[in-house]
Amino acid sequence: MDVNLGIWSKLTKVVVALVVTAFVLLIGMYYLPLIHQNERMRADILQLKAQLQKEEANSRRLKAEIDAIRNDPKTLERLTREKLGYARPGETVVRFESPATNAPMR
Repeated sequence: MDVNLGIWSKLTKVVVALVVTAFVLLIGMYYLPLIHQNERMRADILQLKAQLQKEEANSRRLKAEIDAIRNDPKTLERLTREKLGYARPGETVVRFESPATNAPMR
């Protein structure tokens, strides 16, 4: 016993398909902002990791400098001579100054 409903069975299938499609689109619209937020946060994480690596490298460099100043007398002597202008007895210190660039030309 096959009852032919004509166009109504086809319309019912189309309506069900449209309802399912609308439901899927609503779910997609709900999650789209979350997906974009997730992408932004991942980009921020990558940027922060790169910044962390730079800061760790800088920290290692500064620790090495501190260690050299504490334990290497030659480094301490070199820094004293450079920064404070100290010299050994009998040495002459020559200082070179850069010319003033803002002075008017004559």
